[in-house]
Amino acid sequence: MQRATLDQCPQAQPYRVAAVHAPQPAPHWAQQLAELGFLPGEPVMLMARAPGGDPVVVRVGASTYALRRAEAACVEVVAASASA
Repeated sequence: MQRATLDQCPQAQPYRVAAVHAPQPAPHWAQQLAELGFLPGEPVMLMARAPGGDPVVVRVGASTYALRRAEAACVEVVAASASA
């Protein structure tokens, strides 16, 4: 099961959240992302990238958010078919 981070994923491909890893300078990001719904097993998809790649638009569950690329890099994902 190959893992990647959400910021590296191709657009419009289904994934599932595998884990969330906050960077050491911003440990609170893990809690903030969890509150938005980035929890293990949740369906997630990269919907769009702004010019220059930041921010990115992501859908988790039934909600859509704009995240900074650094925040999206905290979300580890697996292909949706691999987690079934």
